[in-house]
Amino acid sequence: MFSQTSEYALRVIVYLAGCDGEPATNQVIAAGTLVPRGYLAKVLQTLSRSGMVKSQRGLHGGTILARDPKGLTLFDVVQAVDPIRRIESCPLALLAHGKQLCPLHTRLDQAIGGIEKVLRNSTIADLMESKSKHQPKTLCEPPPNHPKRKPNRTAR
Repeated sequence: MFSQTSEYALRVIVYLAGCDGEPATNQVIAAGTLVPRGYLAKVLQTLSRSGMVKSQRGLHGGTILARDPKGLTLFDVVQAVDPIRRIESCPLALLAHGKQLCPLHTRLDQAIGGIEKVLRNSTIADLMESKSKHQPKTLCEPPPNHPKRKPNRTAR
């Protein structure tokens, strides 16, 4: 249902929300979200154009969340990278249907509408508040024993 780009963008936004305003480098974000670095650059560029993140180059640079998580919905993020499309007319272009959708496409559009409603009513702050004590620091950070998590090189 959701594109890989939408999934990656949501992971990035949730990860940055967990950074409490501290800039995170692309390398750190990629490791924490399991988004490939090449793809991450594309996602960050799109999120930056939409005003959701800010990036700063330099020694203390990185990317931060540019919007308040309380006012940023999952719908906002998805719409910025790969907009949800409602079914407004017959996808088969059948003249007999006109502007009226057949029962199949009516139900499919209702399902899309339901998903859209859930995404519009879910903020990034809601997700951050729903974390349990058993989860990692951020919602998208792999747990310490996850096979794709890179070992902590600073610990000895």
